[in-house]
Amino acid sequence: MRQHVNPLSRVHQQPRPLPPPTELFAQPDQPIVLDIGCARGRFLLDLAPLQSDHNHLGVEIRRPLVEAAEAERIGLGLTNLHFLFCNANVSLEDWLAALPSGLLRRVSIQFPDPWFKVRHHKRRVLQPPLLRAIAAALQPGAELFLQSDVEAVIAPMVALSEASGCFERPAEDSRPWRASNPLPVPTERERLVLTQGLPVFRVLYRRNHTAVPSLETLEQAAGAAGAEGGAP
Repeated sequence: MRQHVNPLSRVHQQPRPLPPPTELFAQPDQPIVLDIGCARGRFLLDLAPLQSDHNHLGVEIRRPLVEAAEAERIGLGLTNLHFLFCNANVSLEDWLAALPSGLLRRVSIQFPDPWFKVRHHKRRVLQPPLLRAIAAALQPGAELFLQSDVEAVIAPMVALSEASGCFERPAEDSRPWRASNPLPVPTERERLVLTQGLPVFRVLYRRNHTAVPSLETLEQAAGAAGAEGGAP
């Protein structure tokens, strides 16, 4: 069951200053991979020991899940992993902007809350300001990985990413969806969906050399892509 939290509620619209890498990791100069909407954090708890040469950060809007994930991380002694409670669309942009150039190597958004009703689409996680902040923080060659089990949810994410002009799919990837997960471990949701024999819709992007567009330009492009159906 997805336990929804309204990101537009008053409490979640309060900005939260996020600690810099020097306060989060034992070796803060290691490249960072960021998982937005990490839920209980089990994906990163499995990934961090496998990729000890990277730092891993999970951000999540549901505080009890973050507290549980952090307690487990501490118990395991993982110093290249941290979990933070925040609304990504309120607090993450400034944190991304303050990162040293080239430190962020991958951003993933996996199985986000779908918010099916049209009037609730503004609650979805990948909004133009956040996409713009991600594009600005990623250097050419760094990755953005998106996946969902709901095609109607990931299609607008794809449309927004491609409307920015900042991302390209690897030439070898099939369209419209990547056949396999490029990461070494799946999320809990992915395991459940695949066990049920249901499809997972995935796209891997790499940052190109295109300059980050203005927010106004990106919002206009995203609106045009949505009007055309948002097809990947």
